[in-house]
Amino acid sequence: MSGSANRVGIVLVSHSAAVAAAVAELARGLAGGGDTAPIAPAGGTPDGGLGTNAELIAEAVKRVDEGAGVALLVDLGSAVLTVKALLAEGDELPEGSRLVDAPLVEGAVAALVTASVGGDLDAVVAAASEAYDYRKV
Repeated sequence: MSGSANRVGIVLVSHSAAVAAAVAELARGLAGGGDTAPIAPAGGTPDGGLGTNAELIAEAVKRVDEGAGVALLVDLGSAVLTVKALLAEGDELPEGSRLVDAPLVEGAVAALVTASVGGDLDAVVAAASEAYDYRKV
């Protein structure tokens, strides 16, 4: 698949709005910029504090959902719990939304590159998860 039709969306959930936004910007830049798959940060609380917020996450998912699924990458403990709760509720996130076990930064880059070239949700999840194997030494 090419172009912008029905690509997997990506949401980055962090306890910090600044971290989520910076990782999204980094991923866009490293993915070549231009016409990338949709990616949105969902960080912090509505008042700008540290934490996670189910409404902000659900809104971000809706913004990136093109019908091919949404991969949610998270940073720490309560972000995982918040996304799991949203998925368990069943009506807050669209079908095909999936929590991804991956490092936030490396996983976001791998997921965005894969989604941008038309990879399906399974391929995006696999690419992000494989980022755990990236060696730095």
